[in-house]
Amino acid sequence: MENVAYKPFTLQEDIAWLQTVIDTGIALYFKNETNYTSIREIPLPEVEEEDASGYAQILRNKTLVFEERLLLIMALARYIKPQILDLFLLKNNAIDNQFSEFGGIKDDKQHGFIPTLETVCFLLGGAEDIQIRMQFMKSVYESNILYKEGVLKAEKYPVQLNEPLQLSDEFLSVIITHKKYIPKYNSKFPAEEITTQLNWEDLILDSGVKTQLNEVKDWLQHSQLILNEWQLHKNLKRGYRVLFYGPPGTGKTLAATLLGKFIQAPVFRIDLSMIVSKYIGETEKNLGQLFDAAASKNWILFFDEADALFSKRTDTNSSNDRHANQEVAYLLQRVENFDGLVILATNLQTNIDEAFLRRFQNTINFSKPKYKERKMLWENMFGKHFEIEEGKEVLDIIAKNYELSGGEMINVLRYCAIKAANNGEKKVTYSNIMTGIKREYQKSNKTFN
Repeated sequence: MENVAYKPFTLQEDIAWLQTVIDTGIALYFKNETNYTSIREIPLPEVEEEDASGYAQILRNKTLVFEERLLLIMALARYIKPQILDLFLLKNNAIDNQFSEFGGIKDDKQHGFIPTLETVCFLLGGAEDIQIRMQFMKSVYESNILYKEGVLKAEKYPVQLNEPLQLSDEFLSVIITHKKYIPKYNSKFPAEEITTQLNWEDLILDSGVKTQLNEVKDWLQHSQLILNEWQLHKNLKRGYRVLFYGPPGTGKTLAATLLGKFIQAPVFRIDLSMIVSKYIGETEKNLGQLFDAAASKNWILFFDEADALFSKRTDTNSSNDRHANQEVAYLLQRVENFDGLVILATNLQTNIDEAFLRRFQNTINFSKPKYKERKMLWENMFGKHFEIEEGKEVLDIIAKNYELSGGEMINVLRYCAIKAANNGEKKVTYSNIMTGIKREYQKSNKTFN
Protein backbone atom coordinates (compact mmCIF):
# COMPACT_ATOMS: atom_id res chain seq x y z
CA MET A 1 0.00 0.00 0.00
CA GLU A 2 1.34 3.41 -0.99
CA ASN A 3 2.26 5.69 1.89
CA VAL A 4 0.87 9.20 1.45
CA ALA A 5 2.48 12.03 3.40
CA TYR A 6 -0.36 14.15 4.77
CA LYS A 7 0.68 17.63 5.84
CA PRO A 8 -1.91 18.91 8.34
CA PHE A 9 -1.59 22.62 7.47
CA THR A 10 -5.12 23.42 8.62
CA LEU A 11 -4.81 21.49 11.88
CA GLN A 12 -1.56 23.27 12.74
CA GLU A 13 -3.16 26.65 12.04
CA ASP A 14 -6.26 25.79 14.07
CA ILE A 15 -4.13 24.73 17.05
CA ALA A 16 -2.27 28.04 16.83
CA TRP A 17 -5.64 29.82 16.54
CA LEU A 18 -6.88 27.99 19.67
CA GLN A 19 -3.75 29.06 21.55
CA THR A 20 -4.53 32.70 20.70
CA VAL A 21 -8.19 32.24 21.66
CA ILE A 22 -7.25 30.78 25.08
CA ASP A 23 -4.66 33.48 25.81
CA THR A 24 -7.14 36.18 24.77
CA GLY A 25 -10.10 34.69 26.64
CA ILE A 26 -8.17 34.46 29.91
CA ALA A 27 -6.64 37.94 29.45
CA LEU A 28 -10.09 39.43 28.86
CA TYR A 29 -11.52 37.70 31.93
CA PHE A 30 -8.77 38.98 34.20
CA LYS A 31 -8.81 42.38 32.41
CA ASN A 32 -5.20 42.07 31.31
CA GLU A 33 -3.78 43.77 28.23
CA THR A 34 -4.72 42.13 24.90
CA ASN A 35 -5.10 43.11 21.24
CA TYR A 36 -8.76 42.06 21.12
CA THR A 37 -11.99 43.03 22.84
CA SER A 38 -13.57 39.62 22.08
CA ILE A 39 -12.27 36.24 20.95
CA ARG A 40 -14.66 36.53 17.98
CA GLU A 41 -12.34 39.17 16.53
CA ILE A 42 -9.67 36.49 16.05
CA PRO A 43 -10.14 35.36 12.42
CA LEU A 44 -10.77 31.68 11.73
CA PRO A 45 -8.01 30.04 9.67
CA GLU A 46 -8.88 29.15 6.09
CA VAL A 47 -8.99 25.48 5.12
CA GLU A 48 -5.92 24.97 2.93
CA GLU A 49 -6.86 23.69 -0.54
CA GLU A 50 -3.84 21.37 -0.76
CA ASP A 51 -4.54 19.91 2.69
CA ALA A 52 -5.83 16.34 2.21
CA SER A 53 -5.68 15.46 5.91
CA GLY A 54 -8.61 13.94 7.77
CA TYR A 55 -9.14 17.12 9.78
CA ALA A 56 -9.36 19.25 6.64
CA GLN A 57 -11.80 16.73 5.11
CA ILE A 58 -14.11 17.12 8.12
CA LEU A 59 -14.05 20.92 7.87
CA ARG A 60 -14.83 20.77 4.15
CA ASN A 61 -17.76 18.41 4.72
CA LYS A 62 -19.24 20.43 7.58
CA THR A 63 -20.31 24.05 7.64
CA LEU A 64 -19.21 25.05 11.12
CA VAL A 65 -19.88 28.40 12.78
CA PHE A 66 -17.35 30.02 15.13
CA GLU A 67 -18.54 28.20 18.28
CA GLU A 68 -18.57 24.80 16.54
CA ARG A 69 -15.07 25.22 15.13
CA LEU A 70 -13.92 26.13 18.64
CA LEU A 71 -15.64 23.06 20.12
CA LEU A 72 -14.00 20.78 17.55
CA ILE A 73 -10.43 22.03 17.94
CA MET A 74 -10.80 22.18 21.74
CA ALA A 75 -11.87 18.53 21.79
CA LEU A 76 -8.92 17.62 19.58
CA ALA A 77 -6.32 19.67 21.47
CA ARG A 78 -6.15 17.19 24.36
CA TYR A 79 -4.87 14.58 21.87
CA ILE A 80 -2.70 16.79 19.64
CA LYS A 81 -1.22 19.44 21.94
CA PRO A 82 -2.51 19.09 25.54
CA GLN A 83 -0.01 21.62 26.93
CA ILE A 84 -1.92 24.55 25.42
CA LEU A 85 -4.72 23.74 27.88
CA ASP A 86 -2.44 24.11 30.92
CA LEU A 87 -3.51 27.73 31.44
CA PHE A 88 -6.82 26.40 32.70
CA LEU A 89 -4.99 24.74 35.59
CA LEU A 90 -4.46 28.17 37.22
CA LYS A 91 -5.50 28.22 40.86
CA ASN A 92 -7.80 30.74 42.47
CA ASN A 93 -5.64 31.83 45.41
CA ALA A 94 -8.68 33.19 47.24
CA ILE A 95 -10.08 29.69 47.71
CA ASP A 96 -6.91 27.65 46.98
CA ASN A 97 -8.66 25.77 44.19
CA GLN A 98 -9.07 25.84 40.43
CA PHE A 99 -11.38 28.39 38.86
CA SER A 100 -14.77 26.69 38.58
CA GLU A 101 -15.71 28.98 35.68
CA PHE A 102 -12.98 27.32 33.57
CA GLY A 103 -14.88 24.05 33.64
CA GLY A 104 -12.85 20.91 33.09
CA ILE A 105 -12.78 17.43 34.58
CA LYS A 106 -10.45 16.28 37.31
CA ASP A 107 -9.09 12.81 36.64
CA ASP A 108 -6.43 11.32 38.91
CA LYS A 109 -5.55 8.79 36.19
CA GLN A 110 -4.84 11.45 33.56
CA HIS A 111 -2.54 14.43 33.87
CA GLY A 112 -3.39 17.76 32.34
CA PHE A 113 -6.68 19.56 31.77
CA ILE A 114 -9.72 17.81 30.29
CA PRO A 115 -11.95 20.52 28.78
CA THR A 116 -15.73 20.49 29.04
CA LEU A 117 -18.44 22.49 27.30
CA GLU A 118 -18.16 24.89 30.25
CA THR A 119 -14.58 25.66 29.10
CA VAL A 120 -15.78 26.84 25.69
CA CYS A 121 -18.65 28.75 27.30
CA PHE A 122 -16.11 30.58 29.48
CA LEU A 123 -13.99 31.59 26.45
CA LEU A 124 -17.09 32.93 24.70
CA GLY A 125 -17.75 35.20 27.69
CA GLY A 126 -20.38 33.06 29.39
CA ALA A 127 -18.79 33.36 32.82
CA GLU A 128 -19.84 37.02 33.10
CA ASP A 129 -22.59 37.49 30.53
CA ILE A 130 -25.67 35.46 31.39
CA GLN A 131 -27.18 36.00 27.93
CA ILE A 132 -24.12 34.51 26.20
CA ARG A 133 -24.27 31.60 28.61
CA MET A 134 -27.95 30.91 27.96
CA GLN A 135 -27.50 31.12 24.19
CA PHE A 136 -24.58 28.68 24.30
CA MET A 137 -26.46 26.28 26.56
CA LYS A 138 -29.40 26.35 24.15
CA SER A 139 -27.17 25.67 21.14
CA VAL A 140 -25.67 22.51 22.64
CA TYR A 141 -28.86 21.40 24.38
CA GLU A 142 -31.05 21.41 21.29
CA SER A 143 -29.39 20.57 17.98
CA ASN A 144 -25.67 21.21 17.84
CA ILE A 145 -24.42 19.77 14.55
CA LEU A 146 -21.31 18.21 16.12
CA TYR A 147 -23.41 16.06 18.46
CA LYS A 148 -26.23 15.52 16.00
CA GLU A 149 -23.87 14.13 13.34
CA GLY A 150 -21.72 12.17 15.79
CA VAL A 151 -18.51 14.20 15.54
CA LEU A 152 -18.57 14.68 19.31
CA LYS A 153 -19.97 12.09 21.66
CA ALA A 154 -21.78 12.73 24.91
CA GLU A 155 -22.08 10.50 27.96
CA LYS A 156 -25.64 11.64 28.57
CA TYR A 157 -28.42 13.52 26.79
CA PRO A 158 -29.57 16.26 26.78
CA VAL A 159 -26.01 17.59 26.73
CA GLN A 160 -25.07 19.74 29.75
CA LEU A 161 -22.16 22.16 30.25
CA ASN A 162 -20.28 19.73 32.52
CA GLU A 163 -20.00 17.29 29.59
CA PRO A 164 -16.34 16.53 28.74
CA LEU A 165 -15.39 17.31 25.14
CA GLN A 166 -14.85 13.95 23.46
CA LEU A 167 -14.37 13.18 19.79
CA SER A 168 -16.25 10.12 18.59
CA ASP A 169 -14.17 7.08 17.67
CA GLU A 170 -15.25 7.55 14.06
CA PHE A 171 -13.97 11.09 13.63
CA LEU A 172 -10.87 10.57 15.74
CA SER A 173 -10.05 7.70 13.36
CA VAL A 174 -10.64 9.95 10.31
CA ILE A 175 -8.30 12.60 11.73
CA ILE A 176 -5.57 10.06 12.53
CA THR A 177 -5.80 7.82 9.45
CA HIS A 178 -7.23 10.33 6.90
CA LYS A 179 -9.63 7.62 5.72
CA LYS A 180 -13.30 6.80 6.20
CA TYR A 181 -13.95 5.07 9.49
CA ILE A 182 -14.74 1.37 9.31
CA PRO A 183 -15.53 -0.09 12.75
CA LYS A 184 -13.96 -3.31 13.91
CA TYR A 185 -16.09 -6.17 15.20
CA ASN A 186 -17.03 -5.54 18.83
CA SER A 187 -19.85 -6.15 21.30
CA LYS A 188 -21.58 -2.85 20.47
CA PHE A 189 -21.20 -3.34 16.72
CA PRO A 190 -21.22 -7.13 16.14
CA ALA A 191 -20.72 -7.00 12.40
CA GLU A 192 -17.94 -7.58 9.90
CA GLU A 193 -17.38 -5.78 6.64
CA ILE A 194 -17.78 -8.03 3.61
CA THR A 195 -16.16 -7.25 0.26
CA THR A 196 -15.67 -8.87 -3.13
CA GLN A 197 -13.28 -8.60 -6.06
CA LEU A 198 -16.05 -9.62 -8.44
CA ASN A 199 -18.15 -7.22 -10.52
CA TRP A 200 -21.78 -7.09 -11.68
CA GLU A 201 -21.02 -9.09 -14.82
CA ASP A 202 -19.81 -11.92 -12.58
CA LEU A 203 -23.21 -12.14 -10.89
CA ILE A 204 -25.04 -14.73 -13.00
CA LEU A 205 -28.75 -14.59 -12.20
CA ASP A 206 -32.13 -14.89 -13.86
CA SER A 207 -32.96 -11.72 -15.84
CA GLY A 208 -35.96 -11.00 -13.58
CA VAL A 209 -33.74 -11.02 -10.49
CA LYS A 210 -31.25 -8.74 -12.20
CA THR A 211 -34.08 -6.33 -13.03
CA GLN A 212 -35.15 -6.18 -9.38
CA LEU A 213 -31.56 -5.62 -8.25
CA ASN A 214 -31.27 -2.81 -10.77
CA GLU A 215 -34.28 -1.17 -9.09
CA VAL A 216 -32.36 -1.17 -5.81
CA LYS A 217 -29.32 0.28 -7.61
CA ASP A 218 -31.49 2.98 -9.16
CA TRP A 219 -32.77 4.04 -5.73
CA LEU A 220 -29.25 4.14 -4.30
CA GLN A 221 -28.08 6.23 -7.24
CA HIS A 222 -30.98 8.70 -7.36
CA SER A 223 -32.29 8.86 -3.77
CA GLN A 224 -30.63 12.22 -3.03
CA LEU A 225 -32.20 13.75 -6.14
CA ILE A 226 -35.63 12.31 -5.31
CA LEU A 227 -35.62 13.18 -1.61
CA ASN A 228 -33.73 16.46 -1.51
CA GLU A 229 -33.91 18.26 -4.85
CA TRP A 230 -37.44 17.06 -5.62
CA GLN A 231 -38.33 17.40 -1.90
CA LEU A 232 -40.11 14.06 -1.68
CA HIS A 233 -38.63 13.50 1.78
CA LYS A 234 -42.02 14.58 3.14
CA ASN A 235 -43.62 11.53 1.53
CA LEU A 236 -40.80 8.98 1.35
CA LYS A 237 -38.46 7.71 4.06
CA ARG A 238 -34.75 7.90 3.39
CA GLY A 239 -34.12 4.23 4.05
CA TYR A 240 -34.67 1.27 1.74
CA ARG A 241 -35.52 -2.27 2.82
CA VAL A 242 -35.16 -5.36 0.67
CA LEU A 243 -35.54 -9.09 1.31
CA PHE A 244 -33.33 -11.65 -0.45
CA TYR A 245 -34.69 -15.19 -0.19
CA GLY A 246 -33.66 -18.48 -1.71
CA PRO A 247 -31.43 -21.53 -1.14
CA PRO A 248 -27.84 -21.14 0.11
CA GLY A 249 -25.21 -20.40 -2.51
CA THR A 250 -27.49 -18.59 -4.96
CA GLY A 251 -25.79 -15.18 -4.84
CA LYS A 252 -27.52 -13.32 -1.99
CA THR A 253 -24.32 -12.32 -0.20
CA LEU A 254 -22.53 -11.47 -3.46
CA ALA A 255 -25.45 -9.27 -4.54
CA ALA A 256 -25.30 -7.41 -1.21
CA THR A 257 -21.56 -6.76 -1.51
CA LEU A 258 -21.93 -5.62 -5.12
CA LEU A 259 -24.61 -3.10 -4.12
CA GLY A 260 -22.11 -1.67 -1.64
CA LYS A 261 -19.42 -1.65 -4.30
CA PHE A 262 -21.77 0.21 -6.65
CA ILE A 263 -22.24 3.15 -4.26
CA GLN A 264 -18.78 2.79 -2.68
CA ALA A 265 -20.29 2.09 0.73
CA PRO A 266 -19.22 -0.58 3.24
CA VAL A 267 -21.48 -3.61 3.68
CA PHE A 268 -21.67 -5.11 7.17
CA ARG A 269 -22.87 -8.67 7.78
CA ILE A 270 -24.54 -8.69 11.19
CA ASP A 271 -23.64 -11.44 13.66
CA LEU A 272 -27.12 -12.30 14.90
CA SER A 273 -25.75 -14.62 17.59
CA MET A 274 -24.50 -11.46 19.32
CA ILE A 275 -27.79 -9.59 18.81
CA VAL A 276 -30.46 -12.09 19.81
CA SER A 277 -30.72 -12.73 23.54
CA LYS A 278 -33.03 -14.84 25.67
CA TYR A 279 -33.10 -12.11 28.30
CA ILE A 280 -35.96 -9.62 28.13
CA GLY A 281 -34.87 -6.28 26.71
CA GLU A 282 -31.37 -7.38 25.69
CA THR A 283 -32.18 -7.97 22.02
CA GLU A 284 -33.67 -4.49 21.70
CA LYS A 285 -30.66 -2.99 23.48
CA ASN A 286 -28.20 -4.79 21.21
CA LEU A 287 -30.11 -3.86 18.08
CA GLY A 288 -30.39 -0.25 19.25
CA GLN A 289 -26.61 0.02 19.67
CA LEU A 290 -26.13 -1.41 16.19
CA PHE A 291 -28.48 1.03 14.47
CA ASP A 292 -27.17 3.97 16.53
CA ALA A 293 -23.63 3.20 15.36
CA ALA A 294 -24.74 2.92 11.72
CA ALA A 295 -27.01 6.00 11.62
CA SER A 296 -26.22 8.57 8.90
CA LYS A 297 -23.11 6.66 7.77
CA ASN A 298 -24.23 5.49 4.32
CA TRP A 299 -23.57 1.90 5.41
CA ILE A 300 -25.44 -1.16 4.18
CA LEU A 301 -26.61 -3.57 6.91
CA PHE A 302 -26.88 -7.19 5.77
CA PHE A 303 -28.78 -9.54 8.09
CA ASP A 304 -27.83 -12.99 6.82
CA GLU A 305 -30.01 -15.92 7.97
CA ALA A 306 -32.37 -13.25 9.28
CA ASP A 307 -34.94 -15.77 10.57
CA ALA A 308 -33.31 -15.63 14.02
CA LEU A 309 -34.36 -11.99 14.44
CA PHE A 310 -37.21 -11.33 12.02
CA SER A 311 -39.09 -14.64 12.02
CA LYS A 312 -42.83 -15.08 12.61
CA ARG A 313 -44.00 -14.47 16.16
CA THR A 314 -46.63 -16.13 18.28
CA ASP A 315 -50.09 -15.07 19.49
CA THR A 316 -50.16 -13.13 22.75
CA ASN A 317 -51.11 -16.00 25.05
CA SER A 318 -48.44 -15.38 27.68
CA SER A 319 -46.21 -12.62 29.00
CA ASN A 320 -43.30 -14.00 26.95
CA ASP A 321 -45.46 -13.90 23.81
CA ARG A 322 -46.44 -10.31 24.54
CA HIS A 323 -42.81 -9.36 24.99
CA ALA A 324 -41.94 -11.08 21.70
CA ASN A 325 -44.50 -8.92 19.92
CA GLN A 326 -43.20 -5.80 21.65
CA GLU A 327 -39.80 -6.81 20.31
CA VAL A 328 -41.26 -6.98 16.78
CA ALA A 329 -42.64 -3.46 17.17
CA TYR A 330 -39.21 -2.19 18.24
CA LEU A 331 -37.48 -3.97 15.37
CA LEU A 332 -39.97 -2.51 12.91
CA GLN A 333 -39.35 0.97 14.23
CA ARG A 334 -35.55 0.74 14.01
CA VAL A 335 -35.51 -0.90 10.58
CA GLU A 336 -38.09 1.51 9.17
CA ASN A 337 -36.34 4.60 10.54
CA PHE A 338 -32.85 3.57 9.40
CA ASP A 339 -31.70 6.01 6.72
CA GLY A 340 -29.63 3.52 4.74
CA LEU A 341 -30.11 0.20 2.98
CA VAL A 342 -31.15 -2.82 5.07
CA ILE A 343 -30.96 -6.25 3.43
CA LEU A 344 -32.48 -9.31 5.05
CA ALA A 345 -31.50 -12.72 3.70
CA THR A 346 -33.34 -15.97 4.39
CA ASN A 347 -33.79 -19.38 2.81
CA LEU A 348 -37.59 -19.10 2.86
CA GLN A 349 -39.69 -15.97 2.46
CA THR A 350 -42.44 -17.53 4.57
CA ASN A 351 -40.11 -17.58 7.60
CA ILE A 352 -40.21 -13.77 7.87
CA ASP A 353 -42.89 -12.03 9.91
CA GLU A 354 -45.54 -10.43 7.68
CA ALA A 355 -45.23 -7.15 9.60
CA PHE A 356 -41.73 -6.82 8.16
CA LEU A 357 -42.65 -8.06 4.69
CA ARG A 358 -45.25 -5.32 4.30
CA ARG A 359 -42.55 -2.70 4.83
CA PHE A 360 -40.06 -4.02 2.28
CA GLN A 361 -39.69 -2.00 -0.89
CA ASN A 362 -38.56 -5.13 -2.70
CA THR A 363 -38.48 -8.90 -2.18
CA ILE A 364 -36.16 -10.80 -4.49
CA ASN A 365 -36.22 -14.55 -5.03
CA PHE A 366 -32.72 -16.00 -5.61
CA SER A 367 -33.65 -19.39 -7.05
CA LYS A 368 -31.15 -22.08 -8.01
CA PRO A 369 -29.64 -21.35 -11.43
CA LYS A 370 -31.29 -22.94 -14.44
CA TYR A 371 -29.40 -24.54 -17.33
CA LYS A 372 -28.56 -21.23 -19.03
CA GLU A 373 -27.18 -19.66 -15.83
CA ARG A 374 -25.38 -22.88 -14.84
CA LYS A 375 -23.59 -23.01 -18.19
CA MET A 376 -22.44 -19.40 -17.83
CA LEU A 377 -21.23 -20.08 -14.29
CA TRP A 378 -19.27 -23.19 -15.32
CA GLU A 379 -17.70 -21.30 -18.22
CA ASN A 380 -16.79 -18.34 -16.00
CA MET A 381 -15.25 -20.54 -13.33
CA PHE A 382 -13.49 -23.16 -15.42
CA GLY A 383 -13.38 -22.03 -19.03
CA LYS A 384 -11.52 -18.81 -18.23
CA HIS A 385 -8.99 -20.30 -15.84
CA PHE A 386 -8.27 -23.93 -16.71
CA GLU A 387 -7.56 -26.10 -19.67
CA ILE A 388 -10.05 -28.97 -19.64
CA GLU A 389 -8.48 -32.17 -20.88
CA GLU A 390 -11.60 -33.41 -22.64
CA GLY A 391 -12.43 -29.96 -24.06
CA LYS A 392 -14.72 -27.17 -22.84
CA GLU A 393 -17.71 -28.88 -24.46
CA VAL A 394 -18.07 -31.07 -21.37
CA LEU A 395 -19.15 -27.99 -19.40
CA ASP A 396 -22.36 -27.86 -21.44
CA ILE A 397 -23.10 -31.51 -20.62
CA ILE A 398 -22.44 -30.91 -16.91
CA ALA A 399 -24.65 -27.80 -16.89
CA LYS A 400 -27.55 -29.74 -18.43
CA ASN A 401 -27.36 -32.78 -16.17
CA TYR A 402 -26.44 -31.47 -12.70
CA GLU A 403 -28.43 -28.91 -10.72
CA LEU A 404 -26.02 -27.03 -8.50
CA SER A 405 -26.03 -23.60 -6.93
CA GLY A 406 -23.26 -21.11 -7.58
CA GLY A 407 -21.88 -21.75 -4.10
CA GLU A 408 -21.71 -25.50 -4.76
CA MET A 409 -19.92 -24.86 -8.07
CA ILE A 410 -17.34 -22.76 -6.23
CA ASN A 411 -16.66 -25.75 -3.97
CA VAL A 412 -16.14 -27.90 -7.06
CA LEU A 413 -13.79 -25.26 -8.44
CA ARG A 414 -11.74 -25.29 -5.23
CA TYR A 415 -11.49 -29.10 -5.29
CA CYS A 416 -10.35 -29.12 -8.94
CA ALA A 417 -7.88 -26.26 -8.38
CA ILE A 418 -6.19 -28.26 -5.60
CA LYS A 419 -5.97 -31.32 -7.88
CA ALA A 420 -4.47 -29.19 -10.67
CA ALA A 421 -1.95 -27.61 -8.28
CA ASN A 422 -0.88 -31.08 -7.11
CA ASN A 423 -0.19 -31.97 -10.73
CA GLY A 424 1.69 -28.72 -11.30
CA GLU A 425 -0.38 -27.45 -14.24
CA LYS A 426 -3.60 -25.49 -14.86
CA LYS A 427 -5.41 -28.47 -16.30
CA VAL A 428 -8.42 -30.36 -14.98
CA THR A 429 -10.17 -33.47 -16.18
CA TYR A 430 -13.82 -34.33 -16.58
CA SER A 431 -13.24 -36.92 -13.84
CA ASN A 432 -11.99 -34.22 -11.44
CA ILE A 433 -15.09 -32.12 -12.01
CA MET A 434 -17.43 -35.08 -11.60
CA THR A 435 -15.75 -36.10 -8.34
CA GLY A 436 -16.24 -32.56 -7.04
CA ILE A 437 -19.91 -32.63 -8.07
CA LYS A 438 -20.41 -36.01 -6.38
CA ARG A 439 -19.01 -34.59 -3.14
CA GLU A 440 -21.53 -31.72 -3.26
CA TYR A 441 -24.41 -34.11 -3.90
CA GLN A 442 -23.37 -36.24 -0.92
CA LYS A 443 -23.36 -33.18 1.36
CA SER A 444 -27.02 -32.56 0.49
CA ASN A 445 -27.98 -36.27 0.58
CA LYS A 446 -28.96 -36.08 -3.10
CA THR A 447 -28.76 -39.08 -5.43
CA PHE A 448 -25.76 -38.83 -7.74
CA ASN A 449 -25.99 -40.54 -11.14
